[in-house]
Amino acid sequence: MSANLVNLNVNPCKMCMPMGAVSALCGIKSCMSILHGSQGCATYIRRHMATHYNEPVDIASSSLTEEGTVFGGEANLLKGLRNLIDLYAPEAIGVCTTCLAETIGEDVGAIVKKFYEQNPGTGVKIIHVAAPGYGGTQNEGWFAAIRAVLEQTEQSTAPNGKINVITPMISPADTRWLKDLLTRAGMDFILLPDLSDNLDGVTEKRYNRLKTGGTSLSDIVKMAGARLTVEFSEFTDEKTSPAAYLYETYRVPYVKLPLPVGVRGMDQLLTTLEDAGGAVTVDMIKARGRYLDAMVDSHKYCAKARAAVFGEPDFVTAVIRLCCENGILPLLAATGSVSPRLKELLNAEFEDYKDFYPAEEMAILDDSDFDEIERYCRQFGVNLLIGSSDGRRIAHKLDIPLIRCAFPIHDYVGGQRVRMLGFEGSLNLLDQAANCMLEKTETGFRGVLYDRFFKTRPAPPADIHAKTASHPCFGEHACKNARVHLPVAPKCNIQCNYCLRNFDCMNESRPGVASKILTPAEALERYMKLKESMPNLTVVGIAGPGDALANFEETRETLRLIREYDADITFCIATNGLMLPMYVPELKKLGVSHVTVTVNAVDPSVGAKIYQHINYMGKMYTGTEGASILLANQLAGIKMLADADIMCKVNCVALKGINDRHIFEVTKQAAALGAFMTNIMPHIPVRGSSFEALDRMTNMEIKAIREVCGINIKQMAHCRQCRSDAAGTLDEDISIHLREKPAPKTRPYKRFAVATKSGAIVDIHFGHAKEFYIFESDGEDTRFVETRKVSRYCNGLECGDKEDRWESVIGAVADCEAVLALRIGLVPEKRLKENGIDAIATYERVETAVTLAARERSVMNGIA
Repeated sequence: MSANLVNLNVNPCKMCMPMGAVSALCGIKSCMSILHGSQGCATYIRRHMATHYNEPVDIASSSLTEEGTVFGGEANLLKGLRNLIDLYAPEAIGVCTTCLAETIGEDVGAIVKKFYEQNPGTGVKIIHVAAPGYGGTQNEGWFAAIRAVLEQTEQSTAPNGKINVITPMISPADTRWLKDLLTRAGMDFILLPDLSDNLDGVTEKRYNRLKTGGTSLSDIVKMAGARLTVEFSEFTDEKTSPAAYLYETYRVPYVKLPLPVGVRGMDQLLTTLEDAGGAVTVDMIKARGRYLDAMVDSHKYCAKARAAVFGEPDFVTAVIRLCCENGILPLLAATGSVSPRLKELLNAEFEDYKDFYPAEEMAILDDSDFDEIERYCRQFGVNLLIGSSDGRRIAHKLDIPLIRCAFPIHDYVGGQRVRMLGFEGSLNLLDQAANCMLEKTETGFRGVLYDRFFKTRPAPPADIHAKTASHPCFGEHACKNARVHLPVAPKCNIQCNYCLRNFDCMNESRPGVASKILTPAEALERYMKLKESMPNLTVVGIAGPGDALANFEETRETLRLIREYDADITFCIATNGLMLPMYVPELKKLGVSHVTVTVNAVDPSVGAKIYQHINYMGKMYTGTEGASILLANQLAGIKMLADADIMCKVNCVALKGINDRHIFEVTKQAAALGAFMTNIMPHIPVRGSSFEALDRMTNMEIKAIREVCGINIKQMAHCRQCRSDAAGTLDEDISIHLREKPAPKTRPYKRFAVATKSGAIVDIHFGHAKEFYIFESDGEDTRFVETRKVSRYCNGLECGDKEDRWESVIGAVADCEAVLALRIGLVPEKRLKENGIDAIATYERVETAVTLAARERSVMNGIA
């Protein structure tokens, strides 16, 4: 499950199997769900379901920890089942196994049997569903739960004349419509599952913890005696289909239908009901006529739509067919499920359009994610999205309207009331599509006319052009104007694998290097002296040696002091962009007119190879998670700079074999966001950095990349990769004459406590540590001292604030600068800081983590 949660940012159209399984179990009367897995699974699913349906959803969890994963969670599950029965008194309990339990192959069936043996006469039906988060999407989990209910419920084969109706994941409103249609058609039916009341209930004076709506067990046991099963899915097979199970086991005939959307889908359903002895009423015929009339009315608008549809396979297929019926060009169909049959069913639909649009490209994607969907939307010129609210980021980024009609809908209210089934639901969807196109036409057409004939667009301020032309970096070439970098920003909030910051290095010339850190007052003094001797000094920049925005107080005060002294000076800063969205308005107020943002990747998987970690809002992030956060803030910040009329230059460090083939995408994205130019520069191998052995790209290689990327955006070709205390022109840096040779400083050894199982990797949660490994380091030399036993802060059952535990922990680490652990909670972090001890969350080799921590503290104290 945890892997699935991390990947949601990358594959947001994929929802885990437990989500669908729990949703299906919610449609069974007096049924309570328990997830045999981590507490995080239950919290995650409850949050997603509650925000979509706006109903409280009680879900229990067996709360497996790492120990439970290794040694099994049988005891937790047995205790959890007993607690559920005592607290809720349900008729049924659904047990869904998630990643943790599935990984070790937990035999839940045997555990359930043991529970019955230990609790004779319980009378509660316990149904177990294998729903690993990595085993599929919510669609697979949904049908797995329904089939498990049928397989594990003793059936009565006595003929009862009913028909079984099995649906995929549809809304409560659509469920109510389907029940009403079947009733009006005169059908005696059993609907499984039934969410119409459980997840869209009425206001009650008293909150019932266990919902009473849904399909009852007494009805479910009759499904083997039905005369027909209607299953609304074209994607289940013999192994997953509930209808196929009833046929194979009890010989109940079945028919599989598509979702009743549009003319063809509804006509198939009505024909099936007639064949089964049902009646097609006058109201149904009138509803069909109204839908046909609306098709004619909206066709002229829908014909302009170029749609991308994403979601579960049955939903995508139904909506694509509705698009084809109404002249909407379906350019993209995408699902997160692994479903080769999707192409089989939709290719015929797409082929019909090829006769009318021979030049158009169309795509059918299974096992897809939103990165892939966005690429196709850009490529195909999509102007309408139909799916869940998880597509809103694409909609905002590409300015495409999004019709929200699939699970989940988190950013709008009313997800439980969305209608798309039947003629009325299809008409609702059709109207939305037509209105989206009408609004696009009205606003776009009128906007073009207004801009062309009535609106005079003001030219960019002349002073911006003048300052850009006179700026040594932003101009066409290395002009004769001088600049000064004031090193007032020592701290950095990210660690790049190619970077090593030194503050007292006299001989190196590269970014991240300065001979001394200045206070804002000292920076003003340096500027005043330089201005007297260099009348051509026109630009003040803050480029580190850390990050200008990670030291914003110092950066702001420096710029304020200099602006008071010189009202005409041009300000620029350099940043990694992590904090940029937070400070763009402040930069505008300070008069910053030029900003350089270093963006080395626009794909988190590439960024994960470049950035060792980031520190954001008090927490350390690594891998694709850290790279994703950094990238999101960089892109948002660049767009905000463009909107604020602040010139933006995007720097990109070319790393051979890491991002050199990816830089074209970086420059393309920079241009799309409104950046002025990009500066592609080779990395400088630095001894002690993670990339110290990485080959530096040659000037010819860099030139070739710049030429290719020049089709995207203006290129800078005269960068000198200056120090953080550079002064003078680009061709003549005089900073060496300003450097004060620092007095030799000794680096004291500092102690660190490490939560580690073996002494090799920082791999234990703080609360689970039974002992701490104590290390000493001066930032270069790191050595092991001893181990110290402690009483665990978290004993597996409770994590509390008891003083006896804290005395043990604080006493063991009192002489340490910081505690390093895989994870650490807010409460223990606060308690440690109250005792003068920092908390560092990391996953790294112990020696590396301790060395970096010691080096960082030496840097903060001005000792490198």
